[in-house]
Amino acid sequence: MMTFDLPDADATTRLGEAIAPLLAPGESVLLYGPLGMGKSTLARGLIRALTRPDEDVPSPTFTLVQFYESDPPIAHFDLYRLSRPEEAFEIGLDEALDEGCALIEWPERLGDDPGQMLGPDRLTIEISEPAPQAAALSQGDRGLSGRVATVSGAGSWEAKLKELHV
Repeated sequence: MMTFDLPDADATTRLGEAIAPLLAPGESVLLYGPLGMGKSTLARGLIRALTRPDEDVPSPTFTLVQFYESDPPIAHFDLYRLSRPEEAFEIGLDEALDEGCALIEWPERLGDDPGQMLGPDRLTIEISEPAPQAAALSQGDRGLSGRVATVSGAGSWEAKLKELHV
């Protein structure tokens, strides 16, 4: 497990950019965190690193999924509006993992154990506000720290985490 300080949107974008070259087909990136924590910002950085810097990367809040041609291909899912875990297959989650990678916002909608639906190779990122005592310690000329990303890996990502440098 690793922790990254994300003082601003640029730092969040850089974390996504650092993850992108480590992705392989069949892997998923799970983004946890309350509304407004920066999940879509991280996703945008990751997708643009795989496609092109000016790629239009809208949030899939209403479409539920956006597919991108890249190497590997990536599908960006927003599962917030799902009412049942099985609905993820109806919008193409299994096909996305067969052909490339899945970047998933609100993976908790897949149930208590998303690994049952996603396979073994997963990167989990939880974005949160810093603990009050950590925020007080980091306060200085630059103000309070914006967010903290806690990153953990399963399967192939256990070893890949050692390669993740932001």
